Amino acid sequence: MGTDDRLENKAQEVAGRGKEAAGAAMDDESLKDEGKADQGKAKLKNKVEDAKDKVSKKVDDIL
Repeated sequence: MGTDDRLENKAQEVAGRGKEAAGAAMDDESLKDEGKADQGKAKLKNKVEDAKDKVSKKVDDIL
């Protein structure tokens, strides 16, 4: 379920790492924090995808 969503989440996570690294290199705490937030959002979205997959599997098992 949601391979496209997982790819988008991974892209967001990688972009977040880039922002965090750029913020660290430029001593920009705001950019660094934005990068960390992006990574956190991507990880949370992946957890939601995992939960959706588990629910879908359980429904398939029942049916």
